[in-house]
Amino acid sequence: MGGLSGKRRRRHSAGLGAKDGHAILRLLPLLVLLIAVAAAVLLGIPGRLSWSSLAAQQAALEAVVQAHPAASLLLYTLGYAALVALSMPAGTLLTVSGGLLFGTLPGAVAATVGATLGACVLFLAVRLALHPVLARRAGPLLGRIRPGLERDGFSYLLVLRLIPAFPFWLVNLAPALAGMRLLPYAAATLLGVIPAALVFASLGAGLGGVLAAGGKPDVDVIFTPRILLPLAGLAVLALLPVLWRRCRKGSHA
Repeated sequence: MGGLSGKRRRRHSAGLGAKDGHAILRLLPLLVLLIAVAAAVLLGIPGRLSWSSLAAQQAALEAVVQAHPAASLLLYTLGYAALVALSMPAGTLLTVSGGLLFGTLPGAVAATVGATLGACVLFLAVRLALHPVLARRAGPLLGRIRPGLERDGFSYLLVLRLIPAFPFWLVNLAPALAGMRLLPYAAATLLGVIPAALVFASLGAGLGGVLAAGGKPDVDVIFTPRILLPLAGLAVLALLPVLWRRCRKGSHA
């Protein structure tokens, strides 16, 4: 009997050890991101992401881009992804910088790819670490939300990406906590980022003289009617499938 009890205890301990190991592995990517955020803050990186810093480094950056265009574009894209994954609030500055250094279209494409990659890295880290815990604590609630999220999550997220009413980092986190799937998340992020990326990259493409004179761009241009109204129109189009399904459901009720 004692031998059997000992075996049960060993199996139980082994099971707990395996669970603890899995929990640590789930937390590891998020912990790496948090450590990287702390390191970036200690190194003063957020303070260097400013229009004055861009103006001071403009000539040096343009010289590097001219000497190594392909490598510079790749490095810019990866750097953009890293800062988005670390939730650094510098998306507008980075996108304008892309237009300044590479031109409107290359800058917008690189910014879109970088933003999508960074958002997906953060999404996966948060979902892997926190969604299992949240699912256990709010199981019935998530069970009710999940069907709608799986069906319409792409449309809702696309609207949030198109209309710049919420911080980019917050829109990155919420779908991960709610259990949204990666593919619709990545697709909605990619499509939703494109319009703003084009606007800010085109702004940056004509910015050289402004920065050299000590000025800074009017990034609030995205909130003007000529920009915001087309974005709102795209957001309405993104919601049409949801509205259509609800109308059909109501008519069959």
